[in-house]
Amino acid sequence: MDKLDFKKTDKAFYSGKKGRWNRLTIPPMQFLMLDGKGDPGGPDYGNALAALYPLAYGIKFAMKAKAADFVVPPLEALWWADDMTAFVDGQRETWQWTVMIRMPDAVTKDDLADARQKLLVKLAKPPEINGMNAKTVRLEGFEEGDSLQILHIGPYADEAPVLAQLHNDLMPEMNLTFGGKHHEIYLGDPRRTAPEKLKTILRQPVRPI
Repeated sequence: MDKLDFKKTDKAFYSGKKGRWNRLTIPPMQFLMLDGKGDPGGPDYGNALAALYPLAYGIKFAMKAKAADFVVPPLEALWWADDMTAFVDGQRETWQWTVMIRMPDAVTKDDLADARQKLLVKLAKPPEINGMNAKTVRLEGFEEGDSLQILHIGPYADEAPVLAQLHNDLMPEMNLTFGGKHHEIYLGDPRRTAPEKLKTILRQPVRPI
């Protein structure tokens, strides 16, 4: 049986060309989600991922036993701030985020509950923050609709000029404004990939002014 792989079945949503914003419609999907705030290089963000990934893989293995195996998709995150210029200015301590991993439509909240229970048993004495994070991960539907998307290659810190061009030039030229939160999909692993070779999908939901 072939594994479901979103990067193949929904290739347009996980690809792009450097230097070119594409406009596309993103359909409803469901994700494991966990909210937080602060510098993505800080402990809270790391602890969130330490809860999210084990649950994603726990669900994967349970679905495999049901003959519904899938490839765990790339990490994604929504980013926002009370003042959106914080992204261009690099005020990382003010950033708010939702880390996400997409799940197949067949995954249910009961599947998440079962994976959570197994994880909490396995983490007999987990650090409290990891335990609390595991308890607050949720399965939720999410729809962005009309969006602009680009492939960014390079360090995460180099995204600011790309976003400034989108916010200040392209969106006004197209008579568009923000229709949702800034969205990133991480196609590269920063632990194994040189910063200049990292690949990230940058997505901005939009709506007419």
